[in-house]
Amino acid sequence: MSVKQGLLALLAQAPMYGAQLRVEFEERTGGTWPLNVGQVYTTLARLERDGLVEPTGEADAEGRISYRLTEAGSAEVGTWWTTPVDRDNTPRDELTIKLALAVTVPGVDVATVAQTQRTSTLKHLHDLTRLKQEVLRKQRQAEQAPADRAEAGQTAGGADHDLAWLLVLENLIFTAEAEVRWLDHVETRLHRESLRPSPRSGRTPEATARAAAEDTAYRRETSGVTSADHGTDRTEARR
Repeated sequence: MSVKQGLLALLAQAPMYGAQLRVEFEERTGGTWPLNVGQVYTTLARLERDGLVEPTGEADAEGRISYRLTEAGSAEVGTWWTTPVDRDNTPRDELTIKLALAVTVPGVDVATVAQTQRTSTLKHLHDLTRLKQEVLRKQRQAEQAPADRAEAGQTAGGADHDLAWLLVLENLIFTAEAEVRWLDHVETRLHRESLRPSPRSGRTPEATARAAAEDTAYRRETSGVTSADHGTDRTEARR
């Protein structure tokens, strides 16, 4: 998701100024994607240029200008909600690239790289699970009597934010769990590969066979040239 789409989605609820958008964005995503006000206003300027948002009026006493969606902006948000996320444009996974390169670079202990990452991911998973338990506890508190909820200062909007944060946390938990399972698979794969015989040169069987064929062809060519040279030398010697 781009910052652009996130801000448009928030403005579909109500007009807001930059600082409000930043706070709402971070609260609803649990702070997993922190923004700064400068980034928000830069994005708002692009959205206004593209005709997707417009100012609601003059700046207030503190110099803040609220923005609202245009008709084109509302259509853009509607399209975003109903369009699947394009996985071809997601960022490359650094861990996958790191391990893929590690198995090709001599001297790298790939098993240690994988084990170190697994330990770190398990710690991250533990922290995420603890945060999830805290959110669930807040949700249980919100299910108390209205009077108790009012005393605690909880609102329907706060409950919605808790749900949003819970969904983000669960996505992160599932991702971490999948990473641990994949790293277990990597460890098993590395063990199996270590038991397979491999050429001393480190080449694949196909590369070794191709190199042998090229070497044979070269020797045949040079052998013919050498024989011809020897024949010439013998002729010259008889003369």
